[in-house]
Amino acid sequence: MSEAALPSPAARRRRRDGPPPPRPGPWPWLDRGGRFSPLKALVLLGCLLPLLWLAWLWVAGALGPEPLTRATHETGDWCVRFLLIGLAVTPARWVFDWQRVMQVRRMLGLAALGYGLVHLALYVGNEHLRLWHVLLEIVRRPYLSTGFTALLLLAVLGWTSTDGWLRRLGREWKPLHRLAYPATALGILHFYMQSKINVSEPVLMSGLFLWLMLWRGLPARWRGAPWPLLPVALLAAVGAAGLEYLWYALATNLPAGAILAANLDTDFKIRPAVWVLVAGLGTAALAALFWGVRQIFGSPPALARPRPLED
Repeated sequence: MSEAALPSPAARRRRRDGPPPPRPGPWPWLDRGGRFSPLKALVLLGCLLPLLWLAWLWVAGALGPEPLTRATHETGDWCVRFLLIGLAVTPARWVFDWQRVMQVRRMLGLAALGYGLVHLALYVGNEHLRLWHVLLEIVRRPYLSTGFTALLLLAVLGWTSTDGWLRRLGREWKPLHRLAYPATALGILHFYMQSKINVSEPVLMSGLFLWLMLWRGLPARWRGAPWPLLPVALLAAVGAAGLEYLWYALATNLPAGAILAANLDTDFKIRPAVWVLVAGLGTAALAALFWGVRQIFGSPPALARPRPLED
């Protein structure tokens, strides 16, 4: 056979790997086949609603005496929330055998990046567009350095989230995108540092993040079972209470021991660690119910079920 008749490297790759996956639709509410996806449309609407609601409050004059500062804080909070929701996609796929949820993981990650960029832009606007001053503040103030580092990591993840980068990076793509874990941790730490005294929501977020990371530490054969979720919920709640205690003990003059003991007293106010426990136990109960229904009514074999491409 002549050299000209030899198949090209691309042709050999196609023979070895099979046909390339279909490209995503031109609009975010379409699936890879170009069909309307109710799931993607609902998630897209959910990603936009906080920003639209914030814009409405701003126009209506309901953001208080410093609307720019309030909007800056709100967009930063939603950045971390969408990061946590994005990290919850993989557990939802395993625990509830919900394959299609993987289609919206990229959208949620890009939503987190979008809110982070809006957060930064509003902060720059609040500093009267003095870019050099903003840069110096980021360098000087640890809480700004922490948040900016998290945003840089998110920018890297967003830039490399396309199918082209997935093909280009190959096996290195997944290790690179594990940067979502330190990015989320830094975002939560930034939330702690700028909240100062009242850290109820950062504690709640850190507890949920602990749950998500503890679940990822489970052996693969246990990830779809409901019973391991009970110790995961308990450990996440204890970890959240411990982090709250450490924050108040090390960063404030408030009685950290009394705040820790308040987790056992729900008459006055339910503490964030208790909400983490409730969320974890609720997830375990739903997983047990779902598992029982599958056992009673059966489910198609795993190899027979279509596995939608991750979007």
